Amino acid sequence: MENRYLVAKTVDGLAPAEIELAIKEYFNGSTKAKKVLIVPPDISRLNSYAGPLVNMLCKHFPDTEIDIMPALGTHTPMSDREIKKMYGDLPHSRFLIHDWRNDTVNVGQVAASYVQEISGGVMEQGIIVDVNKRLLDPTYDFVISVGQVVPHEVAGFANYTKNIVVGCGGSSMINQSHYLGALYGMERIMGRVDNPVRKLYNYAVSQFLSDVPVIYMLTVTTFSETGLKVEALSIGGGDELFAETAKISAQKNMTLLEQPLQKVVVYLDPEKFKTTWVGNKAIYRTRMVIADGGELVVIAPSLEACGEDRENDRLIKKFGYLPQHEVLAAVSEDEELGKNLSVAAHLIHGSSEGRFKVTYAPGKMSKELIASLNYDYLPLDDALHKYDVDNMCEGFNVIDGEEIFYISNPALGLWTTKFRFNS
Repeated sequence: MENRYLVAKTVDGLAPAEIELAIKEYFNGSTKAKKVLIVPPDISRLNSYAGPLVNMLCKHFPDTEIDIMPALGTHTPMSDREIKKMYGDLPHSRFLIHDWRNDTVNVGQVAASYVQEISGGVMEQGIIVDVNKRLLDPTYDFVISVGQVVPHEVAGFANYTKNIVVGCGGSSMINQSHYLGALYGMERIMGRVDNPVRKLYNYAVSQFLSDVPVIYMLTVTTFSETGLKVEALSIGGGDELFAETAKISAQKNMTLLEQPLQKVVVYLDPEKFKTTWVGNKAIYRTRMVIADGGELVVIAPSLEACGEDRENDRLIKKFGYLPQHEVLAAVSEDEELGKNLSVAAHLIHGSSEGRFKVTYAPGKMSKELIASLNYDYLPLDDALHKYDVDNMCEGFNVIDGEEIFYISNPALGLWTTKFRFNS
């Protein structure tokens, strides 16, 4: 089937009727499929428009047995309430849980020589490709991978093959690919299609999962005063599908400023951000725009833990967020951390490398715990009193005579100076 591209022609974004028509036209002739697996995101990517898309797909295939397996990666399985909020009235019995520790199978290994080549020598070991066994189930007529293309700290831009080998991946690929990204440097990766981690994901799928009948549905979304807007939808397969969609995301989801910012305030939606594992997007997506000696204030009403996974949570609390050189030393000295490289990568990503201050205002974590993570603490009530998130506008505001830059949803973009991005 030929790839299909939709790009919004009005400021209101794509209309649901346009999207439904595109689905109908693309899947014309496929309605007799007996069984389909849909792989959408979890609640942390609520703004992906995946909820309506999955409902449209189920409507289009009324007589098909449909399983829905959210691409959790290491995230906590969706609760019934979260499924209801994101996917509406779809039967919860359709939803499967991806268990990244126990439900995966080894489908091959990326050679150490290839890893060394794409990484410029920062990593020199082979990487096992392990994915959820359901992807290999031959009874599925096809697998529909649904998700949002947006700047990302590990893959440059999120989704596409990442949804398969990480979202539905096992410990080897998740650990090694995240560590590769941390070694290479997230500031060299974010907002770029061409990077070592993306090459790894695309190579893994093309070499070891080419028999899996995957169809990708990729969105680009933005958020305004009128709500969520779908700027683009791409349906099909191949690297070009992803690259073309990422170009639109770069236009819509990246903010390039002339000068660095002294203070950035980020709000984390209580529905989506309950751990620093997910909530530290506030750090990743703003670090390239914050001035040396500046401050990032993260208002996180539902923050209650570090890791989405109990073991990852324990390890994060054991070490705290540290500069890269300290994490590398800990990896070589501590056997536990050496076996959990995605945590090591996360510790690196969550550090400002001493360049700016990170202040958390959490709803459900103590001052002592925040301090042990190497962050500063601000009581949540004080933060909400000073920074009125209901009335501040996106971007520049003046609060008590101080200029601050406000971001209500860090998951929807990347903020950087032109100089830092281009250098």
